[in-house]
Amino acid sequence: MKKLLALFVVLILLPFAALSEASDGSLAYIQDKGSLILGFDPTFPPMGFMDEDGEYTGFDLELAYAVCDILGVDLVLQPIEWTAKELELNTKNIDCIWNGFSVTPEREEAFSFTLPYMANEQVLVVKAGSGYETLADLSGKILGLQAGSSAADALDAAEAFKASLGEIAEYDDNVVVLMDLNKGGIDVALLDVIVAFFYMSTEHVDFMILEEALAPEYYAVGFRKADVELTGAVNAALIELAFNGIMAEISTEWFTEDITIIAGLVATAEER
Repeated sequence: MKKLLALFVVLILLPFAALSEASDGSLAYIQDKGSLILGFDPTFPPMGFMDEDGEYTGFDLELAYAVCDILGVDLVLQPIEWTAKELELNTKNIDCIWNGFSVTPEREEAFSFTLPYMANEQVLVVKAGSGYETLADLSGKILGLQAGSSAADALDAAEAFKASLGEIAEYDDNVVVLMDLNKGGIDVALLDVIVAFFYMSTEHVDFMILEEALAPEYYAVGFRKADVELTGAVNAALIELAFNGIMAEISTEWFTEDITIIAGLVATAEER
């Protein structure tokens, strides 16, 4: 896995190196207007969400502020409907998608990505005491997930498991998925493990995560496919934050430890 990730890093960095003497204008566009508009799902704790005081917060948003400090531009937070994220980006209503945005083969065709900065996986969450312990136990049951999410992609890839389910319920956001699970409206929820753990620790619900996960994945920042120069500038800022300790500080604030992976990826790639 480490070798595959190192190769992934090298492949991501190649387009940035090719722009050393040319410009696609994407970075100048941000610098000229003096701001980076970040599109995010405001119901995706702990990466980006509205807190009890009505303020937007989260790991991704704090990291984005640090990146914008390096770029010398203001950060503008723009909540979006997750299912409309590609349209929002391509019509320039936003400049990037940064909110637990998982890299998938399909998304790599449509977006320009930074290095992945955090590992994630799609997990199955059930009520404790439900008797569900394996994927086979969920045959004929109702599964809930967020529409337009990488959870849906992971489920599509697990064809046999998907076919075994009795019903698939789609929701606007993961918080509503978990609330319906708690109320008994669905039997199992499929979502990001980072979101699941955060919800379980803050809401103190009696849930459990099955040992069998559907898909390992990685979070990165997504830009318009043509915006390679801007992607490279944000990528360089993320690497700087990974090595000056600021990224680790933000991670420790939200997760009690540094769970980011950029420093390790870059170090591994440099060994190749």
